[in-house]
Amino acid sequence: MGCLGNLLWFIFGGFLSGLSWCAAGLLWCITIVGIPVGVQCFKFASLSFFPFGKEVRFGGGAGSMILNIIWLIVSGIPLALEHLALGALLCITIIGIPFGMQQFKLAKLALMPFGSEVY
Repeated sequence: MGCLGNLLWFIFGGFLSGLSWCAAGLLWCITIVGIPVGVQCFKFASLSFFPFGKEVRFGGGAGSMILNIIWLIVSGIPLALEHLALGALLCITIIGIPFGMQQFKLAKLALMPFGSEVY
């Protein structure tokens, strides 16, 4: 399911999801202070392009929590709402449920990207 799922995902919506993360990364990279946040966005853009077969583990400490709060205020809520809306639309059909679940995984990641690792 991994290779076929990723191919179908990329064609039918994953490309747009990944572009959203890339746009957020470009906006963060405008300032020197935001470059580490932008680099993290580009890492998660690659996950958003091809999410099947990958797992996200959440963790981190106080520094991650502070960055997550700043991220949530500036960029996290719009990305999370986009992924939630697309996930709800995809879950309307039985065939779309696996794709909707990937959108929900990305929505959770959009709320807490710092301190998380992709496996």
